[in-house]
Amino acid sequence: MLRSTLRLAIALLVAFTLTTAVAQTIVIAQGTDAVTLDPHNSTDSPTATVLSHIYETLYDLTPEGEIVPLLATGAEMSEDGLTWTLTLRDDVVFHNGAPLTAEVVKGSMERFTDPDLAFTFAFLLNRIDEMVVIDDHTIEFRLSDTFAPFLAHLTHNSTAIVHPDVVAEFGEDFPENPVGTGPFQLDNWQRGERLDLTRFDDYWGELPGVSGVRFLTVPEDTTRMALVETGEAHVAVRVPPQDVARIDANPNVTVENVSGVRTIYVYFNHLMEPFDDVRVRQAINYAVDKELIVEFVMGGAARASDAPVAPGIFGYTPVGPYAYDPERARELLAEAGYADGLTIELWSPTGRYPQDIQVAEAIQGQLAEVGVNAEITSIDWAAYLVATAQPAADTYVPMALLGWGTVTGDADYGLYALFHSSQAPNPNRAFYSNAVVDDLLDAARTSPDPSLRQQLYADAQQIIWNDAPWLFLYSESQVVAVRDNVQGFIIHPTERFLATQASLD
Repeated sequence: MLRSTLRLAIALLVAFTLTTAVAQTIVIAQGTDAVTLDPHNSTDSPTATVLSHIYETLYDLTPEGEIVPLLATGAEMSEDGLTWTLTLRDDVVFHNGAPLTAEVVKGSMERFTDPDLAFTFAFLLNRIDEMVVIDDHTIEFRLSDTFAPFLAHLTHNSTAIVHPDVVAEFGEDFPENPVGTGPFQLDNWQRGERLDLTRFDDYWGELPGVSGVRFLTVPEDTTRMALVETGEAHVAVRVPPQDVARIDANPNVTVENVSGVRTIYVYFNHLMEPFDDVRVRQAINYAVDKELIVEFVMGGAARASDAPVAPGIFGYTPVGPYAYDPERARELLAEAGYADGLTIELWSPTGRYPQDIQVAEAIQGQLAEVGVNAEITSIDWAAYLVATAQPAADTYVPMALLGWGTVTGDADYGLYALFHSSQAPNPNRAFYSNAVVDDLLDAARTSPDPSLRQQLYADAQQIIWNDAPWLFLYSESQVVAVRDNVQGFIIHPTERFLATQASLD
């Protein structure tokens, strides 16, 4: 009898321990998997979400839009604006125990800006001429020109600090073997299914209230919502509009709606007919009723675009919209030689953005009304990114739905990246080129005067709007289902979902 009671007690203790361990892992259901765990080579928000738990940047952009030190403790700019001196925290170690030093930061930044590696976002820091280590925790960045968004760009997740020795150790396998300074470290990655992180207990900052984070890859909306409703996931991102009321009525789940900095658009490939003709591009903008899409496809969780960047971004200026005018669309198509209509191929992801394929189908239906037959192509997200970023000689995607979050809070990142001719084909997948726009964006980067920068961006946006390199759609809100036993979970305006301060009741 005593033995049976003892066995039962042990079994109950083991069960309680396992239950507690599981309860301390927060489960997040995303629509797509991370593409890489190399921050310097990351280009999408689901990847950035994962990486923000593992790696850290020198500066951070708070949810309120404030630029604050993270791995740095402060920065000073020289009087001529050409030198930035940053001091670093002296209590930071990587997951392998190596300390953070100025030499490590220098090596990381040299890798990020290496032209031979050609990382997509290297343009963020392409004004750096030289980096000089002053001492173990002080580094100077010497610039070729004054560079107004310098600190803002240091908040971008792709500038996160990697350890050069770890990069050398793993070589080609580095993207699967991340070693950062963040509050979590990689435990297991089953591509296309799940990615597990465990808490890094030697983290320099306040430790998270959970022992682990699990990211589930769940492209299907209905499955993702079912997981959060049943409690198999604590968080489900991108709640479809038709499910908001039902899920919010669940006594254990709250649907959060947070404004974002992401603009959704369809780019036109300027190197391919018929999109080398501005009249066709403008016609398609007039043919699509964005307000209708916002109301009935997005369920109101978006705002029809009136500029190439979203409101709330420094430099945003309303320059639109393109009013819904199918008659004007037909006139422009006829002027361009397509009075009898035309057939085009429209690419769209499925499950990457809220209602993405549904939005593509709505566009397809509206274009049909003006004689444009749009045939939809959708492939796996990772392959989609590769297909849409082919160089000029190999480009073959004529138009594609994508999104861009201006995650630095500065229009330089939203405009220079997507509309400066030097950034084709990635991220300027449209191969858009306008010399006047290039000059305006270059001037706005180097001017220290905020009011002048605002005017330069306003002028550039008006030209871009008239050139119609995109079908301008909407800026989206982030609609996320969170179980009520989750505390401290951050739904960041930059479309990152962060458990770095989370705990579970």
